[in-house]
Amino acid sequence: MTIAFTFPGQGSQAVGMGKDLAENFAEARAVFQEVDEALGEKLSETMFNGPEDTLTLTANAQPALMAVSMAVVRVLEAKGVDLKAKVSYVAGHSLGEYSALCAAGTFSLADTARLLRIRGNAMQAAVPVGVGAMAAIIGLEHADVVAVCEEASAVGSCQIANDNGGGQIVISGEKAAVEKGAAIATEKGAKRAILLPVSAPFHSSLMAPAAEAMREALAGVKKSSPVVPLIANVRAAPVTDADEIAKLLVEQVTGQVRWRETVEWFAANGATTLYELGSGKVLTGLARRIDKTVNGIAVNTPVDIDAAVAALMA
Repeated sequence: MTIAFTFPGQGSQAVGMGKDLAENFAEARAVFQEVDEALGEKLSETMFNGPEDTLTLTANAQPALMAVSMAVVRVLEAKGVDLKAKVSYVAGHSLGEYSALCAAGTFSLADTARLLRIRGNAMQAAVPVGVGAMAAIIGLEHADVVAVCEEASAVGSCQIANDNGGGQIVISGEKAAVEKGAAIATEKGAKRAILLPVSAPFHSSLMAPAAEAMREALAGVKKSSPVVPLIANVRAAPVTDADEIAKLLVEQVTGQVRWRETVEWFAANGATTLYELGSGKVLTGLARRIDKTVNGIAVNTPVDIDAAVAALMA
């Protein structure tokens, strides 16, 4: 049985996340404390108790989600799960790619927290509020959405940001173009085209200033090759070279998160069990919709951890 660890992205945050891990495991408490120290603030307090609007700020949600994922990883490790021995690949959705790389030893925990704080701030600052937008297109094929974006680009930049699979594709870019894209998608037979309540047009060319900020930040951080290959968002293929990974992380800011193809790659290469480590179970739901042969398992509570350890150590 080939196993991959996957790590959730923005949107999976919720007030209270990680609290039961902190209450039950010293290893989880240590992760939250280290992240707090790296950022110079009590992010864990916001994670556990809110307020929700503070937690959902991009600059907070990104390191917070990583912290919960890494708390799960550290508890699994303390219970004897050796990632290199038990897991063949790692992958993460957007910011989750940083969680995956931290788990696989490319970045230290403190550096990962700081990188995600920089990333969140840079993505928020790249585009004035109201200039960009994102929309979820439900029920159209990838090629159809590519055509939608091309047509909508007549009024501004519009591109696919996330190909999440299961008939869900997110487009991103200038507000007028994304709104036009949503209208065109509806005309082309999309079941739904919903403008998303986001603060910036993530994974679009408008994020170029944030990509430059990440190029600079990643250049100054110690990097090691991951202990298992990363299936990179923008490539949907394995990569192990630390410098190449840094380059792809810069591309990822303006590029497409190819999650459907990532899960299809797992299925084609025998990784039929995907453990989703961290808050929520978005990726677990997507995995089942993308390929029925893939078994997604969310791990974010003490009970989930016990079940995962029993299966992984069997």
